[in-house]
This record gives sequence, C-alpha cells and structure tokens, in this order.
Amino acid sequence: MRAVWLREFGGPELLAAGRAPDPVPGPGQVLIDVAHANITFVETQFRAGWSGQFGGNPPLIPGNGVGGVIAAVGADVDPALIGRRVVSGTGGSGGYAEKVAVDATMPFEVPEGLPLDVAVALLADGRTATMLVDTVGLRPGERVLVEAAAGGVGSLLVQLAAAAGARVVGVAGGPGKVSLLPELGAEVAVDYLRPNWTEQIRAATGGVDVVFDGVGGEVGRAAFRLLEPDGRMISFGLAGGEWAAVPAEDAAARGVTLLRPDVTPARLRAYTEKALAEALAGRLHPVIGQRFPLERASDAHAAIGSRATVGKTLLDVR
Repeated sequence: MRAVWLREFGGPELLAAGRAPDPVPGPGQVLIDVAHANITFVETQFRAGWSGQFGGNPPLIPGNGVGGVIAAVGADVDPALIGRRVVSGTGGSGGYAEKVAVDATMPFEVPEGLPLDVAVALLADGRTATMLVDTVGLRPGERVLVEAAAGGVGSLLVQLAAAAGARVVGVAGGPGKVSLLPELGAEVAVDYLRPNWTEQIRAATGGVDVVFDGVGGEVGRAAFRLLEPDGRMISFGLAGGEWAAVPAEDAAARGVTLLRPDVTPARLRAYTEKALAEALAGRLHPVIGQRFPLERASDAHAAIGSRATVGKTLLDVR
C-alpha cells in the first residue's frame, strides 16, 4: 500500500511517501480502507520530536485519525461491519496510509447523510470543542473570548458558543483569518498580532467572562488579564509554542477559575458522537481549509507550521 513514513524526527521534509506492507486485521480488529486522514497540530509537534501524547520512535507511519470504509474484519468480529463508513483513531500512528488495522471498538459509524470528509474533520476537533464547552458551562449573554478562532478547534468553539447565546470575541493571527470569524458567529473579531489587540477587546466588551485559550504563551496570559471576577479560563492548545501557565495564585487573586476537562475514554466517545450528530443536524460546520494528497503530507505539515492554514487540514488518500 501507499503510505507516508517518518524515518527520523525533524522538519516536514522528513515525511516521505513510500510503500508499506498491507496490514492484516488480527483478532478483535477491523481493517479500514482510508479515504481521508486528519492532521492535527500535535502531530506536527510529534514529527519535530516532541513526544507529547504519542509514543513511538521512527521509523513509523504517522497519523492518529482516519475516515474510510471497513474492508475486512479479524477473528471474533462481526462480519456485518464490512462496508460501513467509519471514522477512527489509530492509537497514535499508522493513519497516513491507504489501509489501517484498528481495534474493533475504536471506529465510529458515520451517520447516513454526513459526508465522510466532514466526519473526519470533526473526529479530533469536534470532540475537543464540545468537551470544552460542556466543561465551561456557557450561559446566554456571557462574553466569550476564543483564541486561535480560525483553527480547527477554535472555529468550532466560535459556532458552539454563539449557539449557546454567548457574545463571542474571536481572536486570530492575521487579517485573512480574522475575516472568517464573523460568518462563524463572532460578534467581535480581533487580530492578536496587532499590538493593541487587548485594548480593542476591552473597548468593545469591557472585559470577558470566559477564555478558551488555544494559543498559550503571552497571548494566553494577556487574555487572562481580560477576565472579569468570577470568570473562567480553559486551555486547549499551545499554538504559540508554550502553555499560558497562569499561576493558580494569580487566578485566585482575580477571582478566576482555571478549568480542566475530565477526560475519560467514555466521555471522549460520547463527545465524538455528539459532534457528529450536531454536524448531521446542520448545527456544526467544520472549516476544511486545505486538502493535500497523501504523498504531499510534508507540504501539509509545512503549511500548518507556517501558520498559513485555516480550520482543518486533511490528507485525501483516495
């Protein structure tokens, strides 16, 4: 089969298209013919040598999320699954390929009427966004700041917060990204690359009640300083290269609650199913900003690293 190999940690150019043996589903596994692979920012960090949530060392085939059709099943798996459209995690690697074998408990069946690429775009980001919103407990009328609002998770957070009745402040890097935010539901759209971005927000809203921190670093800390007493902050990314790392004593002094989601396999599964259902109902629309053929995975990683992308980046395998 065609696949993309990472043979050593480093830059995007180290992702090389090649051949790999076709996987065979073992007992309790299914084989997925992959149509689309989902790329996350964390995968670009793993490629560069930051282990994070993924284990393993090169040589390996990267990729932790795919969508396709179940083509075969292993022993002790219902053969009726063959032919079903699914999205699935891979356990951390193997996704940048034409075929992948995964545990039969991992895939999610894609509802009829929902395009497969949309489902793949929601696999990681949809469950993250719905989990974050649930953790924060948004209330109508609250002023909600979403960082990295033109990204895969951020663009979904803007939609979900607006649907909850919040006044959404979308923050993104660069005028092109900022221009996308009003149509997603942002009442205020601000470029955090401009030196006075926090003053713009304070002038428009007076302050904020909730911060979804997807950038981290000084941007995240500046957003924290916009929070009013009884505000809440939750971090979901470090696009800026580091976590915001707001000291607990600083939060307590300002009367701000720092939240973390309660992550369990069962909850992640429930949030994924909820995101797919919301998309099928037309209430959640992932932004698929760019697509690359499988062989150009290196270009996809380079685009993400250059901060040139919006929304979700997909590899089209078939």
